[in-house]
Amino acid sequence: MSLFYRSRRKSTSGELEDATAPQTPRAARRVTARAGGVAAGGPIIASALGEHSQVTYVEKQYVMKKPAAPVQWPVLVGTIPILASAFQPRDGLRRAVDEARGRVVLSSDSSVNIQQSDDHRPVQVLSGGGGVGKSQLAAAYAREAIKDNTDLVLWTSANDVQQVLAAYAQAALLVQAPGRTGADLEVDAQAFARWLASTDRRWLIVLDDITNPDAIDPWWPDSQRGTGWVLATTRLKDPRLTGGGRVGINVDVYTPAEATSYLTTRLTRDGKAHLLDGQAPALTEALGCLPLALGHAAAHMLREGATCSAYLKQFTDRAARLDDLLPHWADTERYGRQVVTTLLIALEATDQDPHGRLARAALLVAALLDPTGHPHDLWATTPLLTYLAQQQSVGSARRILALRRKKKAARPIANDEARAALRLLDRYGLITYGNSADDLRAVRIHALTARAVRETITGIQRSAATTAIADALLHLWPDLDQTEPELASALRTSVDSLIAHAGDELWTPTHPHQVLFRAGSSLLDAGLGSTASAYWEQMAADCERRLPLGAANPNALTAYSRLAGAYMQVGRTKKAIRMLKRVATDHEQTFGVEHPQTVIARHNLAVCYSQSGRINEAIKLLKGVVAVRERWLGSEDPDTLAAQANLAFCYAEAGRISDAIAIEERVGPVLERLLGAEHRRTMFSRSNLASFYWRAGRTSDAIELMERVVADSERLLGAEHPDTLATRTELASSYSRAGRTSDAIELMERVVADTERLLGAEHPSTLATRTELASSYSRAGRTSDAIELMERVVADTERLLGAEHPQTRTASDALSQLRSPEIDLGQSSE
Repeated sequence: MSLFYRSRRKSTSGELEDATAPQTPRAARRVTARAGGVAAGGPIIASALGEHSQVTYVEKQYVMKKPAAPVQWPVLVGTIPILASAFQPRDGLRRAVDEARGRVVLSSDSSVNIQQSDDHRPVQVLSGGGGVGKSQLAAAYAREAIKDNTDLVLWTSANDVQQVLAAYAQAALLVQAPGRTGADLEVDAQAFARWLASTDRRWLIVLDDITNPDAIDPWWPDSQRGTGWVLATTRLKDPRLTGGGRVGINVDVYTPAEATSYLTTRLTRDGKAHLLDGQAPALTEALGCLPLALGHAAAHMLREGATCSAYLKQFTDRAARLDDLLPHWADTERYGRQVVTTLLIALEATDQDPHGRLARAALLVAALLDPTGHPHDLWATTPLLTYLAQQQSVGSARRILALRRKKKAARPIANDEARAALRLLDRYGLITYGNSADDLRAVRIHALTARAVRETITGIQRSAATTAIADALLHLWPDLDQTEPELASALRTSVDSLIAHAGDELWTPTHPHQVLFRAGSSLLDAGLGSTASAYWEQMAADCERRLPLGAANPNALTAYSRLAGAYMQVGRTKKAIRMLKRVATDHEQTFGVEHPQTVIARHNLAVCYSQSGRINEAIKLLKGVVAVRERWLGSEDPDTLAAQANLAFCYAEAGRISDAIAIEERVGPVLERLLGAEHRRTMFSRSNLASFYWRAGRTSDAIELMERVVADSERLLGAEHPDTLATRTELASSYSRAGRTSDAIELMERVVADTERLLGAEHPSTLATRTELASSYSRAGRTSDAIELMERVVADTERLLGAEHPQTRTASDALSQLRSPEIDLGQSSE
């Protein structure tokens, strides 16, 4: 019987095999973890793609940002938009927001006094059409909060809930929220939400552009202490966004006075006051007093030296020719015609620039991607530069097709030229472009501008751009999401946007673009089980509907396997097993028992069986998989070794330790010969074998092997890597069981100190290592030290998880046993 609970690593594969074509390789690039990075999920150690591909070992790995001690306040999460030139304060709207917050502004000739009223509603939702300035107003409040030294300001796009989760998870690490893991986005986001509710620190959360009220509903922050507030923006007029402490505030276009003030201020500040004339009020009226259209117009006037009269004439003439492109009845945004007109005027002007044709192509790319921004590095990828080169060489859709047929090589485009095109668009106010190579949201476009762009292109242009963008996204994607989680998140949202605006272009009659599979797998890697389930449900349905053979298509097999993995992640094990049983049966009937796709399906089913505790069924299937692969692929093929390793794990779980050892002793040397002694898969195999040795009572063999694993981990991964800490914990546990209590205590005290320093005193891993140290103290007869440590564990666990949580009860039972003199504290914990 075990006196204490502790975390142990699993050695079986948690990943399911794919049956799709290999992913497009990326160019070699430096991989770094970004500051404040959040990572989650279990990365693959081997390739997971290819007809016979297999993930042999899957282990938790995450990028830890070493938390400062204490936290460095104030904390800023996200990128706050830059305020527009000549930003208008919009006093009427601000009064409405302040009143909703319960802030009463009392002013006199000599001072302004702000008092807090009892009518305090902590969430304000700015609602209005596109381009009316909702985000700008929210950005002004966020910047004021920073100047006011607010402890935490978080800005996140809310048009996709996964962006909200990523921002919350990053904040959880930065503020050291109790219960954060650094390995699971949803868990960390929940920890941050609890921190917001309980903290006395001042905070502001901005949720920009909510598009799905149901998806965002569980993630509304709550300030139980009254020290925080939430500002949200949305185009929706939806009652689900108000109530429960949330108040809606309608945002409309500028008043005529505000519109004239904007135009006057903007031109005057740039030394172009002479462009103002008697037609300024008429121009602002023609533009509908829409802030976005006014921004386009002002940028053009400054660039071209056009007066208000000249621009008004150009706008009126261009708008008269707009009916074929955007009839009045089709303007669902109410101000779409003004934006399309100002867009076309700007594009006609950019066409006169040497980079004008490139700028048009670049604008289409931006319009198909996430409007909240995409990575600057995307514009350095070969697929996108090739696309731009083709657009530089042709001037019409017909010539694009001709160039493709002839396979004529276009003049190469350098990255500097792409940047020049982006700068040109920025100068005309069509995009916002930052030159920081580390900015993952460097290129932004207003959603209404993006829509206007998409409404001016042909199907051929959309198809060419979509293919190039998808190839570029795949080219830029990290080999392991966990190394660059923020980049992976930015790429996922761009794929979402691409699907929304050009989804059909990502499918051929025979297969989908591989970026669709990469984005879905990224959701699983990030631990976004619910989002991944919905994504893969749609992918599986699309594969069945669009592709030959329906559910029997190899791409459908992959989609169903990924969907099963998502179901497993959210605890829907029975549904995952039912799905994989059906897929395995269908493939067996279609292709035969020993066809590679059938074998993959059966292996995936075995993985689900093992994870759900149905070990005997998993063993039966895995034995068949191993036999077929040994016969067709050989005993040393990576897929064969993968199945053998999983079979060894299942044997160990079933108590057949000698069988598990026999297999792992064969697999380990082959991996060492094929991959090298220091490869992580080889090291992981040694760790598994050490665990099997210990369970077989071969303590000295287990310790010898674990000491080698620890030494290798410290040398290759570093002493503070999560895997190294885990192996040191296991070695200490082995020392303790072998009676080497002094060695165990010395090692565990180091592990506890390192874990507290790296993860924080209240992290689950820290609590687990303290529990292991208490176990070692008790075996050494240091009962008082063990009791003191376990009292801390119980107190922390109860505060973090609640008195009724299973881990709290387990820790309390262990403490009770330590206090009972009749308990033999020196017995084995297994």
